[in-house]
Amino acid sequence: MAKINDPENTVIIELKDGSVTIELLADIAPQHVARMKELSRSGQYDNVAFHRVIPGFMAQTGDVQHGDMEDGFDLRMAGTGSSSLPNLPAEFSKLPHDRGTIGAARSQNPDSANSQFFINFNENHFLNGQYTVYGRVISGMEHVDAIASGEPPTAPDRMISVTVAADHKPAAKKSEKKKPAKKPAAKKPSIKKKK
Repeated sequence: MAKINDPENTVIIELKDGSVTIELLADIAPQHVARMKELSRSGQYDNVAFHRVIPGFMAQTGDVQHGDMEDGFDLRMAGTGSSSLPNLPAEFSKLPHDRGTIGAARSQNPDSANSQFFINFNENHFLNGQYTVYGRVISGMEHVDAIASGEPPTAPDRMISVTVAADHKPAAKKSEKKKPAKKPAAKKPSIKKKK
């Protein structure tokens, strides 16, 4: 796992093959970063499908309305929804859509991004200045590369959980599990001398 410099602006996505750590760029796209943290902290991204995965291009997820694979999931609807929060204005920057960058998915309207996002598999510079870049994978890109492909995938992969690193509690390894506390030794009754 990569060194996390700013836990409050880092998210960890658990996939079936392992963890993906994403550095969020709060100084570049503060509203998009705040939205991702809000949806992560409320658990809305948990179990959401990767509904559009195009090899050599990108993996798209984040439909918290129709993409939850645990709650009446309908693959035909995944990718058509958003959160109940208002749409976000575009926060375009000079950052390019390079491999591992996170972009805000949206409709034709540049100010329609909400909860959906994509992770670029390659340099997709034709998206520069058209889709907000607000994060980048700093470890675990090999797990992103292994996401099932398709539009939609026949058997889509999901984000098992998404947590802000400041809140993340990694599972303890067997060697690190706490041993049961020892019972304190019974106190011997004190004997007071009578005067």
